[in-house]
Amino acid sequence: MYICFAEYRISEEWREQYLIYSNKLLEEGHDVQLYEGTDQPGLFVEVWNAASEEQAEQIKKERCNERSPWFRVSEWIVGGPAKLHIWTFKPAHPSSSAASPD
Repeated sequence: MYICFAEYRISEEWREQYLIYSNKLLEEGHDVQLYEGTDQPGLFVEVWNAASEEQAEQIKKERCNERSPWFRVSEWIVGGPAKLHIWTFKPAHPSSSAASPD
């Protein structure tokens, strides 16, 4: 399993509008979890699940596409779309290749 991880800060003045809009997107059933920082209110991360690296890269590409419904979130990001950071992560210890020490 891979994840596509998006991180950004939402301007305080747009926080409520962002929460309403993102809640609607989550209700559409995307395979994504949305979190807000406890130490840094207004800092949000999206965690998108993907079965493969290719699928994670496709999610990243779609997430950055201006036609994506998630792209509208960029309007409320402090610094705009340039401050939307997206990375793909893979398991650090894949079970299929993990070997026990002798």
